[in-house]
Amino acid sequence: MKIIDLTHTIKADMPVFPGTDQPRLDPASTLEKDGFRETLLTMYSHTGTHMDAPYHVRNEGITLDKFPADKFVGKALIVDCSDLKEGDTIGISYIDKYKDIIDEAEYIIFKTGWEKYWDEQKYFGNFPVIDKEVADYLIKKGKKGIGLDVISIEPIAEEELPMHHKILKNNLVIIENLCNLDSVGEQLFTFCALPLKYENSDGASVRAIAILD
Repeated sequence: MKIIDLTHTIKADMPVFPGTDQPRLDPASTLEKDGFRETLLTMYSHTGTHMDAPYHVRNEGITLDKFPADKFVGKALIVDCSDLKEGDTIGISYIDKYKDIIDEAEYIIFKTGWEKYWDEQKYFGNFPVIDKEVADYLIKKGKKGIGLDVISIEPIAEEELPMHHKILKNNLVIIENLCNLDSVGEQLFTFCALPLKYENSDGASVRAIAILD
């Protein structure tokens, strides 16, 4: 068994979605003063590698804490889209390349290669996003969720968030800002993305891992 960490480390100077504050990690207790260490974490619920809940964009949507834990674990497949350029769209042809095994996957994870721009301004640029036909496939096949190595499932400038609404109203979850996808390969693997469990969670940072047999 091999375990690969797919999670960016949360730190004070990390990239965050434009308009949100960067996380703060403040010492709350110290060895010198208190005999133990404790850190006060202050951050948005969609910081770093994180999961979007249906409640993120829909009043009637389910929150992450209401999903059973098995929602966050499943067979997954990496779909390699790293040949795409800025502004390109992930179309159904990328799904078709894996037609022999993709129906067995509960999570579909799109590798655009964009993680190489993490910590650069370009990370917030014109990254590849999925098209409507791909979203329809994910919904029709009853997938548990979709993962990407970019900061959003749709362009940052998109204010109406139609793709979020489309995916999330069907109770899929979205995992954004994944990393280390090059280390996984293109075989089926066990994917775990366990969100922090807090009440009425619209989203949460996750520790995402790939388990390879």
